[in-house]
Parts: sequence; C-alpha cells; structure tokens
Amino acid sequence: MTPEHYVQEKAAASGSSFYYAFLFLPRDRRAAITAFYAFCREVDDVVDEVSDPGVAASKLDWWSGEVKKAFAGQPTHPVTQALAPHIERFGLQERSLQAVIEGCRMDLTQTRYLDFAGLAQYCHLVAGVVGEVAARIFGQTQDATTQYAHKLGLAFQLTNIIRDVGEDALRGRIYLPISELQQFDVKAHEITQRQHSERFVALMRFQAARAQQYYDEALALLPAADRRAQKPGLMMASIYRTLLSEIEADDFQVLHQRTSLTPLRKFWLAWKVQALGLL
Repeated sequence: MTPEHYVQEKAAASGSSFYYAFLFLPRDRRAAITAFYAFCREVDDVVDEVSDPGVAASKLDWWSGEVKKAFAGQPTHPVTQALAPHIERFGLQERSLQAVIEGCRMDLTQTRYLDFAGLAQYCHLVAGVVGEVAARIFGQTQDATTQYAHKLGLAFQLTNIIRDVGEDALRGRIYLPISELQQFDVKAHEITQRQHSERFVALMRFQAARAQQYYDEALALLPAADRRAQKPGLMMASIYRTLLSEIEADDFQVLHQRTSLTPLRKFWLAWKVQALGLL
C-alpha cells in the first residue's frame, strides 16, 4: 500500500464530515489535506484507543519525533511520507503539527476544565491550529483568513464536544467547564451516569448557543477575496451546523446516543455550498 492509499483509507474510514469537503478540491490540494487529516486522526487515535497513559505518551513522543523527521526530509511513516511533498508548496510549519500533538497530550493529563478560557486553549491546539493549516492548503491569500480559520475550528470543536458528551464521559473526560456545570447546577456524576434532565438541557442549550455564535463570528471574519478558496471550510460549517441543529431539535439526547448525518446528506450539504454557495 502506498502512503497516498494509506492516508486516503484513513480519511475515508473515519466517516468524518471533513472527508466530504475534500472531494471538491483540486487533486494536489486534496492530496495535501487528506495527508494532514490522516495525521490528525493518527495522533487523536493514540489518546482514544490506547488505555495506558504511559504508552500513549510514548506514542505521542514518537509522533513528535516523526514530525521532526518529516520536516528534515526523512519521514518514515506512511502519513508523513504522504504529507512531506506538500510541506514546502503549502507553507506548512512544524510548530503547527507539534501543537496538534500537544493538544492531544493534554487529554492524557487533564480530564476537566475549570472555565471556558482553559477549554478554549485546548480547542485552539486540537482544532484552531488544524483550521489554520487547512486554510493554507485550501489556498489562503489574506492574513485575516487565519483568524477566521481559528474561530471556525473552535466552533467545530465545541460542536464535537456537545455531540460526544456521553462518549467522552465513558472515557472519564468531561470537557464542559466546571464553572458552567455549577452555573446550571449539573453535577459531574449526573453526566457520567447519563442522567438527562431539564438542567442538563439548559446547560447544553447554552453550549450550543455559544457554538453558533462562533460560527457566525468566523464567517463574518472570512475576507471576500478568500471565500472561493475556503469553500471546503464553508462546506464543513454547513454540515456541522446542520448536525448541531439536529442535536438541538432532539433535545440534546447526547448522553445515550451519538447523533450523526447520513453520508448522502453530508455530500448534499457540501455540494450545495460548492455549486450554489448556500450555507
């Protein structure tokens, strides 16, 4: 299996909304973003699938070293081998990939966040930086697009947190800030024990409203000159906002199930942005 086939399978197997947005890109940009996305999946899987924190930390250390090798022109893993040819062309920076690894490393040592400021820093590393790299690959020409990408990445991650509350709790993680649980009188044990209540719904409506606000702010920051190039991000925004609306309409039944959109619906939403410019 070639490195290109490896990252393609990694991206497609994830079933992510991101994959559908990549389909509309020119071949070189699609190859670059697919390799980068596969890298993000690899390091994220270390945290989610390795039960021993010490082993997981060692694996992340290995990935950190592998990133250094890739930027030195000596990649050894299929993901970095697929990504390496695109580093110079798209101006990718080692610090960005290392930041993603550090964000994943936080999951090994921190399972709760005192306030939103702390959570936002985590989201910046695992999603905002990802958005920054993606914007470069998509064809960013304006400096202001970086701020758009950071804010859109934050909105995506907040949506993921809302969707995955139940699954994350099973892994011993509650990303919802402690101060906000207290604000809505929701106890951590109610989440881990999957106790759906009016208080929980009120807490989640607060979370969803903030995510929607970040989507609005991100889209307002996107320079008109880069709107066409950044269509993949706009496709993802359409898919993710639709998912968030589904979760809201279902009264935030996220403790017992994982809400998702069908592949056909994701493709349709992506196509509407590509063909009609409709979010």
